[in-house]
Amino acid sequence: MMYLNTPHLEVHSFQTAKGGNTYCGDSIYMEANNDFFVCILADGLGSGEFAYEASQAAVSIVEANPEKCVDALIDDCNKAMVGKRGAAVAILKVDFQKKQFEYSCVGNIRFYVYPPAGKMIYPMPVTGYLSGRRQRFRTQTYPFDPKSRFLIHSDGFVNVNTRALLTSEHSITILAQQLKEKQIDAFDDMSFIVGNLL
Repeated sequence: MMYLNTPHLEVHSFQTAKGGNTYCGDSIYMEANNDFFVCILADGLGSGEFAYEASQAAVSIVEANPEKCVDALIDDCNKAMVGKRGAAVAILKVDFQKKQFEYSCVGNIRFYVYPPAGKMIYPMPVTGYLSGRRQRFRTQTYPFDPKSRFLIHSDGFVNVNTRALLTSEHSITILAQQLKEKQIDAFDDMSFIVGNLL
């Protein structure tokens, strides 16, 4: 598990490989400072080494250019897929000063935000996957309330009652452990990121 704890957020991530494979086809990167938090979850098509190679290519874009806007990052991730298997990719960037977040996703990755009092936010992804071919993306921007919680997960995630978990009184650390314990399906690579905006 990876863990970040700053004055602005607390976040955990976790992943497992399909059937005990050496390579996990999912990749995650997270970074936070006083101004923003950015993370990417990339799910390489299929599983094994070539899926890992594709997801790592996307992650390396965000790792090298965390200051870029989400539109530019997902476009660069798409370009990085040339000659690779392709990947579903989700990028979240939270601006702590503006109290808003940007999100863009292509493929079967899910993202939920639970404000402390209010309606769940569930941005819809663009269908398909990043392949290097020209395509349109949809970056969505939302305000966020302090104490909002969020969850991003790949399609290998074993579904649970996310609303009940994320609206509970448990800490993010406990929630992450509970989510991890429920991921017992070894038929796909699996990744999740769960966090709390302070």
